[in-house]
Amino acid sequence: MDQNNSESKSVLCTLLDKNDQSKYVFFTQKRSAGDINIGFTNGEDVWKTHLSEEILSQLFKKFALKSTEDYTFKLKCACKAGRAFVKLQEESAMLHLGAEPTDLSLSLSKLTDSEGRTEVKDLLFKMADSLQQLESQGSSSSLSPVKSTQKKSSEYEPRTQHKGPILAVRKRLPGDSLINPGTKRKKPATGVAFDDGDDE
Repeated sequence: MDQNNSESKSVLCTLLDKNDQSKYVFFTQKRSAGDINIGFTNGEDVWKTHLSEEILSQLFKKFALKSTEDYTFKLKCACKAGRAFVKLQEESAMLHLGAEPTDLSLSLSKLTDSEGRTEVKDLLFKMADSLQQLESQGSSSSLSPVKSTQKKSSEYEPRTQHKGPILAVRKRLPGDSLINPGTKRKKPATGVAFDDGDDE
């Protein structure tokens, strides 16, 4: 798995409900004790659950996973692949991450309005930090002359194929022939001048 340090601590992605095409922001928050919080929000309401280390170890056995990172990666893949769907209830929600009954399902509690606002605020700043980090990585790579030259030549310039030897083109001088370069252009004929003095 290609995961950086920030992604191993938390996951943030879009969840598109396969049933009604509703959009949610899905998130996980890894805690230091080895347990994680999992939740999602539609921007107004937030649903969240806590998975202890004991519950996670049971899930690892059930799905043949080795670590919390493997588990969160599985959740993220299910969300991004469009297999997830949500069943909202009055004070809770069920998150299903697959079509089969054996697939992962989570029960999440709805947060109060004040808790939900705090959670959305934290997610907003987390997204802004991620974007800023991506921009700084992009600007530092563009400062490298080798990388920027390679990008320009491979991505933006058309590929040209040369067939045969490359001939140097000599600049045409004024008066040179267009058909036979290197030879002077002939002046057009002006006619023949007859001497009428002999007839007298």
